[in-house]
Amino acid sequence: MNVTELRRTIDKLDRRIVALINQRAGLAQEIGRSKGGGVKYRPSREDQVIRNVLAANDGPLAGEAIVAAYREIIAGCLSLEQPLRVSYLGPAGTYSEEAARKRFGTVAELVPCATLDESLATAEKEQTDVAVLPVENSTEGPVNRTLDLLMATSLGVVGEIELPIHHQLLTKAKKIADIETVAAHPQALAQCHGWLQQHLPHAHHQAMNSNAEAAEAAASQPRMAAIAGLLAAKQYDLPILARNIEDDSSNTTRFLVLSSTPTQSTGHDKTSLICSVPNRPGSLGKLIAVLANAGVNMTKLTSRPSPTGLWDYVFYIDLGGHRDDPAVARALDGLTAHASFVRILGSYPREVR
Repeated sequence: MNVTELRRTIDKLDRRIVALINQRAGLAQEIGRSKGGGVKYRPSREDQVIRNVLAANDGPLAGEAIVAAYREIIAGCLSLEQPLRVSYLGPAGTYSEEAARKRFGTVAELVPCATLDESLATAEKEQTDVAVLPVENSTEGPVNRTLDLLMATSLGVVGEIELPIHHQLLTKAKKIADIETVAAHPQALAQCHGWLQQHLPHAHHQAMNSNAEAAEAAASQPRMAAIAGLLAAKQYDLPILARNIEDDSSNTTRFLVLSSTPTQSTGHDKTSLICSVPNRPGSLGKLIAVLANAGVNMTKLTSRPSPTGLWDYVFYIDLGGHRDDPAVARALDGLTAHASFVRILGSYPREVR
């Protein structure tokens, strides 16, 4: 076929694709009506859909492109009743917004909040359906404020989002020599420490609540630069003076999705929990032995000072599997028997890669 014929074929396919998407949306509406409304966001069902379409993908499109397209389709179907409301750390243009868009699509109603505390509280008050909070970075480790909030929240973890982080130097300065101040969230400053030492050794570092807040400030101060993402560059109309300035090209931030709705087992799950043990030799070792004896893989162990006593600690643990899986259930029973405190934060589908 020549180019004209190929384009006509594409046009016909596009019409068929649109018709099929709308047919799918109609079926989703029927399911919603049959259940009488209620819960809109079902992470376990979404995970099943995403894994099914990935398994059916024979190319040439990459799996990442298929996942992105289906996230939008799922979000569009949900929005036929009412757009999903998602709270996140604002202002507009943060990596938290980018993570929320990655998971919930462009039709979701995103609600920016001034702090992580406000983002979580907004969902707890049911003013939003879910909250998205950063929990750890691959180079800088845990986000301690999120860990502390997880201790007290009534919501459960229902999903995770892994977002590759690529930092841009945004400024209205014409050249690097004109920059006197670099503003960013403390973790972003740390993730670009080597680049800043090499290229901007004399610039003052100004810590901000978010990278988007830094971009907003740099938009009105020509001798200030912000470290932020492409979304912030667009949001605040800031030129990119240097691209991908992070010290580690594999830099990734993991976010948690929190909601009041528990998830069902998918076969591709994680369970997150918090526990504490008596402050005496061998206590933590016994907990780890419980997991090993149950045949459960511990994928993360992080400690934080306990709010109840000096030099006491709580441990944040991620396990492979769902709390309803027999091996994980045995492990949780064993942990409860040995620990002085156990709180299950949630079982949820692992990020689809």
